[in-house]
Amino acid sequence: MRDHIIGDDYELWDIVTDSPLTTLKKNTKGVDVLKIRVYCTAKDLKKWEKNAKAKKWLVCGLGPDEHNRIQSCATTKQIWDTLQVAHEGTPQVKRSKGTLLYSQYKNFAMKEGETIQ
Repeated sequence: MRDHIIGDDYELWDIVTDSPLTTLKKNTKGVDVLKIRVYCTAKDLKKWEKNAKAKKWLVCGLGPDEHNRIQSCATTKQIWDTLQVAHEGTPQVKRSKGTLLYSQYKNFAMKEGETIQ
């Protein structure tokens, strides 16, 4: 997937992994809120266009089960993170799997009377 997205447009992969989609403005109380389309500049609209393009690449490569997982995601970063957790697990799960595999490796030994065949 990564190679297909990079092959189409190199900046798209940055959007998938880093999500540089923050188009914010200050409201009357001085708090940052997402801009609505009326207040977006050409640069902001370009970011949204690239997000849509990257999202298309990700969604087109998914099956129906994965598609149901990511329906509520608005950005490609959210889609990517959701898919990573679904298929690879959280960092804690990855560490646990690595520890388990390492202990199985350390305990691996031939049984009494067993041959290589």
